[in-house]
Amino acid sequence: MKKIEHIGIAVKNLKESNALFGKLFGEPHYKVETVESEGVNTSFFQVGDNKIELLEASKDDSPIAKFIARKGEGIHHIAFDVADIEAEIIRLKDEGFIVLNDRPKRGADNKWVAFLHPKSSNGVLIELCQEIKE
Repeated sequence: MKKIEHIGIAVKNLKESNALFGKLFGEPHYKVETVESEGVNTSFFQVGDNKIELLEASKDDSPIAKFIARKGEGIHHIAFDVADIEAEIIRLKDEGFIVLNDRPKRGADNKWVAFLHPKSSNGVLIELCQEIKE
């Protein structure tokens, strides 16, 4: 793992949250994107060397909708930038982590992504990210 890629925050209303976090960071979001496969609308903020991703459910049965129903708004995941996501999936499985994706899938912000189940990482949902190079 090379660095923290971003921190994901689940929100009920992306428009209102963009305004709130824009005031907090003193800068507007730089990107809004929908990831249909995950049923989520995302918004990204650059804060120094770090990124914050806001996540709003676009479907009532999406993972974000379920998260908010269970826990409310708040930190949803921490994402780590990796050099080789497929090798990292294998390594983490071999280390005993529960990997939710056997193969990486397309995520937001031009990334391949895979997730570790929170049960295997002290209750924290971990996302692995690798830039898509095509």
